[in-house]
Amino acid sequence: MSVPVSTKTPRQPNLDVEDGIEYPSSDGKPVGETGTHARVAMVSIYGVLDRYFMNNPKVAVHANMFMYYVKGDPKRNVCPDVFVARDVDNDYKRRSYKVWKEGKGPDVVFEVTSRKTRKQDLMKKFEIYRDVLRVREYFLFDPFEEYLDPSLQGYRLVAGSYEPILMIKGGMPSEVLGLELQRFDVELKFYNPETGKLLPSMHELDREIETRELARREAEVARREAEVARREAELEVQRLRREVEELRRQLPEAEE
Repeated sequence: MSVPVSTKTPRQPNLDVEDGIEYPSSDGKPVGETGTHARVAMVSIYGVLDRYFMNNPKVAVHANMFMYYVKGDPKRNVCPDVFVARDVDNDYKRRSYKVWKEGKGPDVVFEVTSRKTRKQDLMKKFEIYRDVLRVREYFLFDPFEEYLDPSLQGYRLVAGSYEPILMIKGGMPSEVLGLELQRFDVELKFYNPETGKLLPSMHELDREIETRELARREAEVARREAEVARREAELEVQRLRREVEELRRQLPEAEE
């Protein structure tokens, strides 16, 4: 008996195919030059903003995702460290971000500048974000303060040009996000002026969750111990009642 052989070539997991054209979703390169750069991009920025907007179905937050801006030409792409797009489905299944499919480019882009990326961040990407994608706000952050002066920079699109965003009392306001960016050592944090608090980092959230879970477990143990003590007390009361009843039955015989 012959076994049918499939002639269909399996799709590679890092390819996004549209109209027969392949749009790679990965180039195999690391997301940051150092562990700090990767941590800032993925944890301090992406992780925090993803958590902040997680309940909003019309805000997409992505990190290190290929963005294609000319249909039919995969070479016309850019890969922001982190970007936020409003009025776009919060779809975590998308392999890449196609501007013509989503209907718009991102509203905010973050680049964590390093030795390898500083020229692109300040020149090529700067021009693409401003002139092609029309990104409303563009932020650059240099964790080690080696390549940017100042190390936190922001630009806002005004009449087709990028104008520097000025620091206000140690914070750089983002009109799109409704948050303020603040530098803390090598980390970038977000301040919410409505609550007067910093958005918690992923590690702080993890610690908070661990603390809550520990408190929940301790409360559950205390509840169980209280339940055992209650049952033991009920059994003791029942035992004493039986002893009293037995003594009462024996009293008449003792009087005779």
